[in-house]
Amino acid sequence: MTAPGTGERVVQHPLEALNAQEIEAAVDAVKRSGRIGDDVLYAYVGLDEPSRSHVREFRTGERVERRVRLVMVTGPDAVLTEALVSLPDGTIVAWTEMDNVRPAVLFTEAIRAVDALKQDPRWQAAMRLRGINDFDAVQIDPWPAGAFGLDIEANRRICRCLSYVRDVPDANGYARPVEGVVGFVDMGRSEVLEVKDEGLVPVPTDRGSYFMADNPSARPELRPLEIQQPAGPSFVVDGNHVQWQCWSFRVSMDPLEGIVLHQIAYDDHGRVRPVLYRASVDEMVVPYGTPDPRQFWKSAFDAGEWGLGRMANSLTLGCDCLGEIFYFDTVFADERGNPQTLRNAICMHEEDFGILWKHADVFSGRSEVRRSRRLVVSSIATVGNYDYGFYWYFYLDGTIQLEVKLTGILSSQAVPEDTEVDHAVRVAPQVAAPYHQHLFNARLDTEIDGPHNCVYEVDVVGDPEGPENPWGNAFSTVSTLLASERSAQRLVDSSRSRRWMIVNRKVENALGQHPAYKLVPGNSPTILASENSSVGKRAGFASKNLWVTAYTPTERRAAGDYPNQHEGGDGLPRWTAKDRPLVDTDVVVWHTFGVTHIPRPEDWPVMPVEYAGFSLVPVGFFDRNPALDLPAAGDAHCAIEGHEPP
Repeated sequence: MTAPGTGERVVQHPLEALNAQEIEAAVDAVKRSGRIGDDVLYAYVGLDEPSRSHVREFRTGERVERRVRLVMVTGPDAVLTEALVSLPDGTIVAWTEMDNVRPAVLFTEAIRAVDALKQDPRWQAAMRLRGINDFDAVQIDPWPAGAFGLDIEANRRICRCLSYVRDVPDANGYARPVEGVVGFVDMGRSEVLEVKDEGLVPVPTDRGSYFMADNPSARPELRPLEIQQPAGPSFVVDGNHVQWQCWSFRVSMDPLEGIVLHQIAYDDHGRVRPVLYRASVDEMVVPYGTPDPRQFWKSAFDAGEWGLGRMANSLTLGCDCLGEIFYFDTVFADERGNPQTLRNAICMHEEDFGILWKHADVFSGRSEVRRSRRLVVSSIATVGNYDYGFYWYFYLDGTIQLEVKLTGILSSQAVPEDTEVDHAVRVAPQVAAPYHQHLFNARLDTEIDGPHNCVYEVDVVGDPEGPENPWGNAFSTVSTLLASERSAQRLVDSSRSRRWMIVNRKVENALGQHPAYKLVPGNSPTILASENSSVGKRAGFASKNLWVTAYTPTERRAAGDYPNQHEGGDGLPRWTAKDRPLVDTDVVVWHTFGVTHIPRPEDWPVMPVEYAGFSLVPVGFFDRNPALDLPAAGDAHCAIEGHEPP
């Protein structure tokens, strides 16, 4: 919607994503302030979300005040400036300058770092030593440098650069790593500080292509599979607000977190019941598990050091998404502050998901079945060699699920053909892939039937044998209230079927039970690196599967706002040291999950999807199966009478 005579889009709700005009207005406000120069780089421009009370009290048609958070890099040192700009008037309401802080890696600086390294005579000499004379045929990946207390790190924004032979434009560079050569580059100054050469290893010769032309198919072609909805999809979209069946929510994309869902609620026969106020993947870390001097430093915070939104793909029908698709575009600011639109950044569609419930009554011969369908909200981010798909599922029975699909190409190292490989798996004759982990953190701002929630840990345990359990077969549930932040740091225990219940004790269902949602973990490893290691200190959130905090709007991301080259200890470990109470109050649930990846030859040269995630399942939130009112499918075979009993 546009304002008459202005051409500018009118904001209809406080949680709408920023539009291009708002980005331009906020950037113009800081420029006009005279506090920054023309060479400033914008590391982040995003909506500073209004308070929950403001959102709850908002009524359609009211004036919407918006605040934009900007993170600016004003020079080559480790200095950042944060600003808050109020719109539409452009008033700067906060201005903070910070020392010894680095933003997510800036693309502008990363490109300059690559160019500087290619011009460096030390790097060129290392390439020639390996028979590489065409420097244009070398792919260079700049990695976040980590934090190891080196003098070279002080007051700089640095990256470590790895090299790969890519002698044709669409080659798989990761198949031909130039092992042992690491360039340290000051990104702020485009200055090569050091080139380390840890020893000569032959460059692999196989190109590791995954293209069809290089891998002719020997299997019969799959016949077409078409998904049609002649009457259109069942969801309704108004701006960034979605309604589907009983579900409603708002969807947007943050430059760092990727997909963000707000105000997730369920319409229970006319009563709109909140479940989550906000949900996102706020951080993820990829620590590598090898002591190899050429590889040990590898770890990447793919949200905080790169940005899951900044690295999002433009999705394609029939490839990334299949069915009757609705796409959300997103608008980000580039590093010069100019708005850029990413088309088809988020895909939404419906999927059939087998049966939802069924019973075949052997006495009457009657069979009753309902098919399950889920609404899918997804995006895909490519962070260097890896590709991550993020899929939020909404089910007809009130369940919410997050599934992450991991694919792409393994981070590789060159190895001689006749040597044993430690802490890695050989995936091609001259190529190995180190052990590593992908550890995600989901931030779940819960609102089960209102803001006053608490969290219980529930284990299922066998009862002791005795008079109360004479046959030794009984088992019970044991519930423990997680009453404060220190006690609410928990690990998965599959032997006890452990799950965590988010409960509203101020409400009861028709059976006198308190409505709740249980967090059901999937694959949920924790970080294997020592807590004293560099990555262990920086990724403290990954040491536990569950954290619960008292809601604080500035506590946004599990490793802190600025994990890049951070010494560690920020985020959840620091916040929960306050040990704030968690009973019948606004709480945020943080869940760490992921994959410990011991590579296999089948992961090469491109990795089939591996899955990780969790579910949120209603427990006593409804009085009975909420999908009993679901109409049978149009095909009469789903409700059959008259079958002869067996």
